Amino acid sequence: MPKVNLSIPAVQIREIRINSITGYQGSAEGLVNESQCGLKDKNRSFSQCLGCATSKAACMTILVQDGAVISHGPVGCSSCFHEFAFTYRVNSPLRNVDKPTQRKIYSTNLQEKDTVYGGNVKLAKAINEVYERTKANVIFVLTTCAAGIIGDDVESVCEQAEEELGIPVVAIFCEGFRSRVWTTGFDAAYHGIARKLIAKPREHRSDIINVVNFWGSDIFKDWFAPFGAKPNYITPYSTTESLKYSSEAAATVQACSTLGSYLGAALEQEFGVPEIPAAPPYGIAQTDRWFRALGRTLGKEETAEELIAEKKREYLPQIEALRKKLKGKTAYVTAGAAHGHAILDILGELGIEASGAAIFHHDPIYDSGREENDQLAQRVNDYGNVPNFNICNKQEFELVNSLNKLRPDILMARHGGMTLWGAKLGIPSLLIGDEHYGMGYEGLVNYGERILETLENDEFVKNLEKHAVNPYTNWWLNQEPHYFLAGGTGK
Repeated sequence: MPKVNLSIPAVQIREIRINSITGYQGSAEGLVNESQCGLKDKNRSFSQCLGCATSKAACMTILVQDGAVISHGPVGCSSCFHEFAFTYRVNSPLRNVDKPTQRKIYSTNLQEKDTVYGGNVKLAKAINEVYERTKANVIFVLTTCAAGIIGDDVESVCEQAEEELGIPVVAIFCEGFRSRVWTTGFDAAYHGIARKLIAKPREHRSDIINVVNFWGSDIFKDWFAPFGAKPNYITPYSTTESLKYSSEAAATVQACSTLGSYLGAALEQEFGVPEIPAAPPYGIAQTDRWFRALGRTLGKEETAEELIAEKKREYLPQIEALRKKLKGKTAYVTAGAAHGHAILDILGELGIEASGAAIFHHDPIYDSGREENDQLAQRVNDYGNVPNFNICNKQEFELVNSLNKLRPDILMARHGGMTLWGAKLGIPSLLIGDEHYGMGYEGLVNYGERILETLENDEFVKNLEKHAVNPYTNWWLNQEPHYFLAGGTGK
């Protein structure tokens, strides 16, 4: 099992820690096999765009209810943070947060002079001013490329401020250049939280289960109730108190293994909270395994079997009816790693052929080290291979190339901005932001109904195709999608 080291300020990046990659072209089965025998990343000679680890760390810290966030860098590095304030406000009803508080987001606004003389003094003043303004229970300081390049001693500044203010001041090292796998930003945020906020357990409780997630609907409340437990969501809508005592939970589960890989391992290794040995519950086969793993972990196997039987009686007839309606349809998936695999599970269960996928990165193994958590391997074993499987860090030119060649009946996406490309090509496109929407047996019904609705309402995208201008040339559309990937036809 890879070890989590909370004694160091910065988290070890994914490329080194778990051999994550951002470049691959082949099939899902081929990727699973290569992951078991020394997977190698493939470089690109051309990249169109990239994500940034800072924004991933931001979304996990900005949504802590009683916290404040300081971006230590030029103000442009925090220009996207407002979207998390919007997310906090709009999604709060899903978590029964009656009065969502205003998000507290600041920037040290480093200037050219600061990059010459250093920004430590400016950061120290900013921390004190933010505390005076907000009286936050925790202040997170997110580093940017500028702060990393000039070598500001952010850890020392935060430690001194912590002593003076009497609250945790958490340095999170998430400079964009640290890692090509921007989900390292999630790890950086959780590394800081585990180091500074989570306390050693006073006792372990059987009535609390940690859920590492984004900001989806509160489905776990009803799922955990038969086990006599309730969810402790991490980190959207967490408080410093709920984070502090997440070490006392009976178990940890995840909505997305990409997101929660590091924290799940940290809670198990450092605080004795077991991470259940199962990938998230998408599709019938994996949902069965997930509930059974949860039952074993809690010592309530009989309760798990009763719940599985009850859910199947209710939802299997609806799922079978959807399969008949969707038979013969094809789909293409673009999403982050684990959630992309989850959507592929849903398609397999609904009888929709996955003609290909563009997944933003790949983790050969998660921090738990358990094969049971490998959702892509489970997908291949349960529903078969997925051809045209592309690992690309949001390289939209590759996505458009694949879609233009494959022409699936529907494009399934997880991230905003990606469905545009399907629509321009006249392909009905579906984006669902709630990662919990497709979970469990009921999730298959949810997704199946939305897919049918999308397929039946394709007039807009068909008209858009007639008038849309494609920015990519015919030359590019005639190449193979992996043309710029090492070993591709462009080499």
